[in-house]
This record gives sequence, C-alpha cells and structure tokens, in this order.
Amino acid sequence: MTPQTAPIRLDPSPGAQPTVRTERLSLRPVRRSDMGLIELYAGRREVAEMTTTIPHPLPPGTTDAFVTRCLSGSSGETAWAMDASGAGLGELVGLISLTGMDRNQAEIGYWVAPVVWNTGLATEALRALMAANPLKNSHIFGTVFQDNPASARVLTNAGFDYIGEAEAYCVARGAVVPQWTYIRHMA
Repeated sequence: MTPQTAPIRLDPSPGAQPTVRTERLSLRPVRRSDMGLIELYAGRREVAEMTTTIPHPLPPGTTDAFVTRCLSGSSGETAWAMDASGAGLGELVGLISLTGMDRNQAEIGYWVAPVVWNTGLATEALRALMAANPLKNSHIFGTVFQDNPASARVLTNAGFDYIGEAEAYCVARGAVVPQWTYIRHMA
C-alpha cells in the first residue's frame, strides 16, 4: 500500500481538535514545542514566498503569535502540524490549515519544509485531511501562486478542480502575485 492510498485514522476527542493519522504522518494540533521548527522552516525565503501571509525575514514574535492564536482557537483557522516522526522524518515537517468561510466552506493552506519536498508528504497530508473532513465543510478552496506548480499538483492530486485565476498580495515578496484557484466538493 502506497502512502498516498494508505487508510487514514481519525482520533477524535470530545471537544478537541482531532488528530488525523496516515501511514507516515500524524496531523496533530500545533503545540508550543513546535515553535522552533516552525520558525526554522517558515523563516526560509523559499517557503515564505509561496504563502500570502508569512513575512521574510520572519520578525521576532511572529511564530509565538501564530502558535498562541492556534492554541486559543479564536482565529477562525484550525492548523495541524505535519508530524512525520513515526516515519523518521521529523516531529514537524510542515503545517496544514483550514480557515472557515461562510456557507460551510473553508480555505486550505499548507507549507512543507524544503527537506521533505518531492516526497509526497504534502499530498498525503492533504488527502488525509480531505478524507477526514474534520470541520464537516461542503466545499474547500485552495490557491497557489502560479510560479509554484508543485503545490498546484498537490491540490489536483488530492481531488481539487481548477476554477480560475486570481491575484493575492504576498507579504514576503512585497508584491501582488498571480494565483490559480481550485475547489474540492466535499458533499
């Protein structure tokens, strides 16, 4: 069984954010002990420049503020750490999140550490989160910068359909960047 087709397990805890498990990953809630690795990887230019919100260089306190928002549960974003320690790849190799929108929809966001690029972990994480659908969304949107075809493949490999083009401001680049937009129907 390949990692991409491995069955997922959802570990529900009443009132808590669920952990989603695959063959190589545990998508678990972010914790304070993740701050060092988040800062290490998210602080890299090649990661930050593929997101809309991560600044580069990463200002002091940014990671602490992000983790505090995650732990408070008040930001409208639910984030999971991609923990690949069970596969010997590291306790945190990326983040994946869902940000709530109106009409029971959400937007997916993710980044993976350059040390695990091209390993299939991003696709594995996204497929598992879509299969679990922990927030019970009807539709999930995803956007990627047009100069990041690898992330576009992650979305299409996880069952997302292309729906058009847009633009978004990238904090790390200090510029508006063209994007591709995707949707996945969950119902």
